[in-house]
Amino acid sequence: MPMFITYASYSQAGAKGLIDKPADRSGAIKALIEKAGGKMIALYFTTGSNDVVLVSEVADGSDAVAVGMAVAASGALSKIETVRAWTSSEFKAIAEKAAKVAGAYTPPGKS
Repeated sequence: MPMFITYASYSQAGAKGLIDKPADRSGAIKALIEKAGGKMIALYFTTGSNDVVLVSEVADGSDAVAVGMAVAASGALSKIETVRAWTSSEFKAIAEKAAKVAGAYTPPGKS
């Protein structure tokens, strides 16, 4: 299954909910990902521009986006971004594909 990394930040309402009723959110997040047919690989709470970093496996990008939309719709997040992650060998195969098709592209301003 493809791997995805999700970066998220709590909204004011989400932060207030955590303060009003502190809880380990990993169970709720894991249950949501499993409901979408996926698997939670890792979950970290961070400082800086993101509050949460989630690593998960789901069948495809639409499942990853659906999970993010479900959480975003709750109002608990102010920002969410999900990106596809590739292993080194997977990315090598992508680079090999790019090498095969690169000659077919002409950059703007070149004839």
